[in-house]
Amino acid sequence: MCRTREAEHQLSNYSQRYIVDGQEVIASPLKHIWNESAGAGRANEGLRADWQRQFSEAAEQLGFRRIRFHGIFHDDMFVLRESYGGGFGPDNPLPEPVYTFSYVDALFDYLIELGVKPFVELGFMPRSIATETETVFWWGAHCSPPVSMDRWTELVAHTVEHWISRYGIQEVRQWHFEVWNEPNLVPHFWTGTKTQYFELYEATAAAVKAIDAELKVGGPSTSVFVPDARYAGETEDKTAQHATAAATDADALDWRPVWIEEFIQWCSSRGVPIDFITTHLYPTDFAYGVNGDTVSISRYADATTDDLKLLQQIIASSPYPEAELHITEWSTSPSGRDFMHDTVYAAAYITRAYLDAADLADSVTYWTFTDIFEEGGAGIGPFHGGFGLINTQGIHKPTYHAFRALSQLGDLKLKHTPHGVISAQSGTGAISCVFFNYPEQMGTASVGSASSHQRADDEFSRLGTARRIQHLIQGLTPGSRYLARTLDLYHGNAVAHWQAMGAPLNMSPEQTHRLAALADELAEEQFLADAEGTLTINTELAPWAVMSIVEQRP
Repeated sequence: MCRTREAEHQLSNYSQRYIVDGQEVIASPLKHIWNESAGAGRANEGLRADWQRQFSEAAEQLGFRRIRFHGIFHDDMFVLRESYGGGFGPDNPLPEPVYTFSYVDALFDYLIELGVKPFVELGFMPRSIATETETVFWWGAHCSPPVSMDRWTELVAHTVEHWISRYGIQEVRQWHFEVWNEPNLVPHFWTGTKTQYFELYEATAAAVKAIDAELKVGGPSTSVFVPDARYAGETEDKTAQHATAAATDADALDWRPVWIEEFIQWCSSRGVPIDFITTHLYPTDFAYGVNGDTVSISRYADATTDDLKLLQQIIASSPYPEAELHITEWSTSPSGRDFMHDTVYAAAYITRAYLDAADLADSVTYWTFTDIFEEGGAGIGPFHGGFGLINTQGIHKPTYHAFRALSQLGDLKLKHTPHGVISAQSGTGAISCVFFNYPEQMGTASVGSASSHQRADDEFSRLGTARRIQHLIQGLTPGSRYLARTLDLYHGNAVAHWQAMGAPLNMSPEQTHRLAALADELAEEQFLADAEGTLTINTELAPWAVMSIVEQRP
C-alpha cells in the first residue's frame, strides 16, 4: 500500500479527533514530495567515503527514499570496456565488448543496504560509442547520440539485466529509469536533435520493457519552463529569446514546459510507453538579447506551484493520464555558484514552495543534497554557493534545517495556512508543525540569485517584520510535550558563523568541528498541552525564520 493510501486508510481514525483553531478537522493526506528523492552530482562521487557519510546522515534525518545522479555510464564507472591496459602505454583492444559493474555495484550495494531506491538516470555515453566527446563539465561528460543505437540498447539491457540478477526483479520494479538528462540543452547535454532524443527514448524504453514490462521508464528530463519558442525546432533558436530578454515584466509572459507536449504526442503516435514524466523546474532563467548579452530572469515566488499545476493538466488530458510526475531537479536556481543556496533566505523560500506544492507531484527532487559536486570542479572555500544542503566538510546549511523540519511532518494534514502546516502522523496521532516567515514585503517575488553572501544580506536581511503564530489544537494527550526548533538569521546560519570566524578559506579541524556545532544550534522553545489536552501555540517568528514543532514521545 503506497504512502498516500496508508494515510487515507487512517483518516477515519483521526478526522474527528482534533479541533484546530475552533474548527473540527477533516484531515487529508500530506505527501512528502520533498524527501521522495535526493539529487547528487555524478555516480563516481558516490564512491567517496565523505559522500556516503553525508548521504547516510541525510537519508536517516531527512528521510530520502530515492537518489538520482548523472554519469552511470561515464568512463570513470568503467561499465563498457572495449580495450584494456596497464596504464603505461596504449590500451589493447578486446576481441569483444565486456561489461563490468564493480564500481556500479559498490555504489548500488551501499544504496540498497541503506534502504534507498535508485532513480536511475540512463546516461551519459561511454566514450567508445559516443559520436561526440567531452561536451560538458570538467570531467568531460560525453552527451551525444550513440554511434549505433544497437550498441546503446545493448549497454542498457546488459546493465538492467545485471541489476535484476543482483537485486531481484521485485526490487528493480520499484526503481525508475529516466532516459538521459536535459537533452534540450544543445550542445552541452545533447549534441543531436529533438527527434534524435525521441528516438533514443523509444529505443531505450523498448529495451527496458523487453526485459520486464513492469519496469518504469520515463522522460524527457528537460530544462526548464520558457516563455518563447527557443526549443520549438529541432535545436535551440537563440534569436527566439530576444523578446524575452527585452520584456519589462517576465512574469506576464506565457511560461511553458519544454518538449513535454511534443514528447507525449510523439510517443503516443508510435505506441511508445511513458510511465512517468520528468522535467526540471527552476524559478530562474536567462535569455539572450539582440546584442548577445545574457539577461538573468527571476520568476515570481509561486512559479513552481503554477508550473506543476500546468504539468498536471497536460498529463491528465494526454493519452497517458496515469503517468507519474517527477521533477528530477529543483532549487532556487540552476547555478552551482549561486550564493543564495547557502542562506536562510533560500531555506524560507523552499519551505514555502514545498508546502504549497505538496499535492501537485509525485516527487520534487532538490538539487542537490551535498556540495561534493564537481560539474565545474570543486568549489572554492567552505561556502561557495554550491547546491548542497550540506557543505563539502559536512556542515549543515540552513536549507538542511528546512528539510529536517519538513521531514518531521506527519502524513496527515490538519491545517494549511499561508505560513505553515499543522500535521499528524497516521497510526500514532503525533502532532508536528512547520511555520515560516517569508516576509510580506517580498510581495510576489522569489529570492532569486545572489553573486555573494553580502549581496544577499544587503538585499534581504532588513526586510520584513516579526510574524505572530497563534494556533489552538484540542484533543491531545494532557501534559504532552512539544519541542519547537527555529532557524533564523542568528540560529543555524552556518555562513554567518563562518564569516564571524574570519571566513577562512581552508578551515582547521578545530574550526570545522566548531562550525558544525554552531550550524546545528537552533533556537529552542517548549510547549505543553494543558490538563484538558489543549496545546496553545503563541510565538513570534523573525523574518526568514523556519520553525518546526514536534511532539516529544518517549
